[in-house]
Amino acid sequence: MGPVAPGASALPPLPPLLPPQIEYGPREGSAVALTFHGQGDPKGVTALLAEAERAGARVTVLAVGSWLDAEPRMARRVLDGGHELGNHTMRHLDICKMGERAARAEIVQCAERLRGLTGGIGRWFRPSRARLATERVVRLARQAGYPHVLSYDVDSLDHTDPGAEAVRRTVLGAVRPGSVVSLHFGHAGTVAALPAILDGLHRRGLRAVTTTELLTR
Repeated sequence: MGPVAPGASALPPLPPLLPPQIEYGPREGSAVALTFHGQGDPKGVTALLAEAERAGARVTVLAVGSWLDAEPRMARRVLDGGHELGNHTMRHLDICKMGERAARAEIVQCAERLRGLTGGIGRWFRPSRARLATERVVRLARQAGYPHVLSYDVDSLDHTDPGAEAVRRTVLGAVRPGSVVSLHFGHAGTVAALPAILDGLHRRGLRAVTTTELLTR
């Protein structure tokens, strides 16, 4: 299984006064964060991660707990590639419309899967089926060990399967220094678009890093 991944306490400390929900990082500098909602065919995920690594990029994966149950080796693959792994609920339901008990279970159960597979719960939680969490979900995430909810300021819309060129155009048309970009595993157009996205970032002097790196550089 490989070495145990460090928990959030071993990560570099975040700067003070970050908001409860983080939509983007510092606008000065040259870093952006590509974040992936995590569930999909392992072959496609592996191809996507390998492409990022070839370009020297590191990404943040927000994993769905049921996907980790089905594909437990993928947690190790993400971390061994130098990427970051976080929590995207247990079953990818509409968490913001759930009652408190059910919403808490969605967060805690995925955190338990992450801890069992990697030794830590990861630093980031992202709500399922919502860009922004409700106050209740923010509070429940904090109680589960996630002080900040990870949102985004660039939506690739790749989950609508518009094709690789549309995904590339949408991302590169909106990205700027400090951006947090929302992308998804499980969509062939995303895999096909990634080389052009990374090339476009490079041409602008931008570099894809993990969310933690984006906020602590």
